[in-house]
Amino acid sequence: MERLKLVLQYFQSNSESISNGICALLALISVKLYTSFDFNCPCIAQYNKLYGLGVMFVPPIILFLLGVLINRHTGVMMEEWLRPIGKRSKNPAVIKHLFSGMIQRSLLAPMVWILVTLLDGKCFVCAFSMNVDPRHFSGIPNNTGLEMTKLLAKVPCKEDAIFLNTTFRKAVSRYVRCYSQAIGWSILLLLILLGAVGRVVKPCFNHANSLQTRYWSNYLDIEQKLFEETCVLHARDFARKCVVQFFEGMRDDSVLRLPLARALITRPCRRDEFEEEEEEERLHGITRQEQVDHMLHTWYQCKPELDVTKMAYKPRACITWEDDRGRAVFSDV
Repeated sequence: MERLKLVLQYFQSNSESISNGICALLALISVKLYTSFDFNCPCIAQYNKLYGLGVMFVPPIILFLLGVLINRHTGVMMEEWLRPIGKRSKNPAVIKHLFSGMIQRSLLAPMVWILVTLLDGKCFVCAFSMNVDPRHFSGIPNNTGLEMTKLLAKVPCKEDAIFLNTTFRKAVSRYVRCYSQAIGWSILLLLILLGAVGRVVKPCFNHANSLQTRYWSNYLDIEQKLFEETCVLHARDFARKCVVQFFEGMRDDSVLRLPLARALITRPCRRDEFEEEEEEERLHGITRQEQVDHMLHTWYQCKPELDVTKMAYKPRACITWEDDRGRAVFSDV
């Protein structure tokens, strides 16, 4: 149970871990889908190769597109690539890092599907049984009246009556399946070698550039997430304020008469006033629809400069006291 908690904490630690978890889950789903898939080769010379290659490569394309769709780095990369420059320059290395990470994670489930189909061999036998030279096998049925191409096309069908008393079908199927498994193991070995070589060779290059690229790619992801969370909080407080104003506006006017001495007594601060002040702080002074639209437009058009030493300008409230004629008596401007 503790190990399961540790695994869940790892996958919830950051967006990269969540993406890894989702891609691993897609890979497991692809294996489950293949094992539950009812594979039925048509055993017709014109359709065998189309069906076999279709089952081998069409689901991986769907899984790849699904992996690109659910990968959070896809949106971050596209936003960084297409945004206006504004006050912040674009770093092509960061965009390449996000793109390579997205492609690597999205290719996991398709590669698992292709490897499983090759190691199983059914799709390969269905697609390429007609390309076998029958002279290398004995026990060819001669009394079927079929052409050799059509006879080889029926090799994937175990229940066909023409192969009941001969070992020809099993021999051809075993031969083609050996090729399929050899290709599958070769691809798996090649992928492992590429991963090992990449891991060993990577420190030989400029490690500082790699750290900088990874840092700023994580920064873009975290910045976008924090902006979305802040917008959600602002929208909640903005909606709460609008609803409260609506209900307050529906009340009738009431007159409260108090003695003068009691009216001048300073009221203690109530909890509602603290909550209103806290809501005002979360609204950041953006209290109208035009301000919200301008803020969102400015965020897209001109991202803030990456320099936290420059404090943002904070407008302050200025109070001016006027007499009955509208002339300023005192002002703190």
